[in-house]
Amino acid sequence: MSPILVRPVREQLEHDRVIRLLQAKYKRKFDVAINPGNEQTAPVGSGPSPWYPDLVLQERGRKLVGVVEVETAESVNNLEAMSQWVAFGKLRAQFHLYVPASAIDSTRRLCVDLGIPVAEIWAYHSIGDQLRFTLVQKTGPGLPKGSPEPRTSAAKPAVNGSPGRSAEKTVAAPKPVAKKVKAAAPPTKPAPPSKPAIPVKKAIAKKAAAPPVKAAAAKKIAKPAAAPKAANGKKGAPPAKPVKRR
Repeated sequence: MSPILVRPVREQLEHDRVIRLLQAKYKRKFDVAINPGNEQTAPVGSGPSPWYPDLVLQERGRKLVGVVEVETAESVNNLEAMSQWVAFGKLRAQFHLYVPASAIDSTRRLCVDLGIPVAEIWAYHSIGDQLRFTLVQKTGPGLPKGSPEPRTSAAKPAVNGSPGRSAEKTVAAPKPVAKKVKAAAPPTKPAPPSKPAIPVKKAIAKKAAAPPVKAAAAKKIAKPAAAPKAANGKKGAPPAKPVKRR
């Protein structure tokens, strides 16, 4: 049965490019047949109207192990999901779905609402000229040794019977540092109460009430200095009377 959606030319080119990239990846382990564009070379299912998924994965002996459907932004809708995804989910093989990174939420909602058993949902986005694939949901055990694995850290092999450790370095949590608690200082003794200051009025009254100076001391202070002595040590005689000349 042919797809019911006719994509724009630009989206169709991107769609076929993703198919060929996935073919190169799955081809390492499986026999891969593709149905790009309008080609119908690898049918699945029984009956008069088989389905033509984008990629058909088979093991040796022509045993069908998985189908892969690639969608673009325009083909992630309810009509496409009901007409193709439901049919691919009923096959006895795992159903892998590749959608643009911007359509992840819509794809999940459609799968839940319609009850579609999708083993893996992958998102793809372009970085320059390269396409990157990211596994966003895995509900089944996965294809045996075939599907491209998401980027995960490899584990180191066991040495001397010890289990391997992850290649990613684990950063140990910092040890708690005990904070030093300063000893409480001993309580200081209260300062003795200071003597009350003497009021200004009392100081003035105390100064006014000082004892008077003794009278003798006052006289001693007021006594004039003694008359100077003569050269012969005697007191000076009274001045001589002037002699009258004849």
